[in-house]
Amino acid sequence: MPPRRRTANNGQSTLAFGSQARVTKPVTAPQTKALDSLRTKSPSTPEPQLSDVPETSKPHVAELVVRQQATTEVQAPYTEEDKRALELNKQDIWRYWRTQDETRLAPPAHQEGIDMEEKILRHFDLSSQYGPCIGIARIKRWRRANQLKLNPPIEVLAVLLKGKDTKQRAYIDELLS
Repeated sequence: MPPRRRTANNGQSTLAFGSQARVTKPVTAPQTKALDSLRTKSPSTPEPQLSDVPETSKPHVAELVVRQQATTEVQAPYTEEDKRALELNKQDIWRYWRTQDETRLAPPAHQEGIDMEEKILRHFDLSSQYGPCIGIARIKRWRRANQLKLNPPIEVLAVLLKGKDTKQRAYIDELLS
């Protein structure tokens, strides 16, 4: 027989783990209704199609913030770097990308169908020496790195300023949100 516990009468209450203090995971009603409808489904009822699910037409909050940052950065008057970047032609950008591609140890994976401008921007996104790329427009990140004297490539700014269909949000930012 185990020894009896002594209780100290110091005014401290004891914890009670009775049935009232039990914490359980709540079960939501839609899951049980969906399971019941699957169990009692008759062959005459049509199956729901993916097109029946309404798509959200509003962009993500982070996308809206990055778009706003990009428009305010582009609308600013052209700086000296902007003028230099706009003077670059396609051959200069190709030459920059070839030198960047030659320095890699392995060929880039999963980039077969991507144009050169997007490859340059993704390379810039993944270059950590220019600061974080999450939650900031690409052009704002380039200008911040330039202000901090981190020497970001002028070709990236040229792609951002000349590119009509380039996204202002970093690719990794899109993946993570």
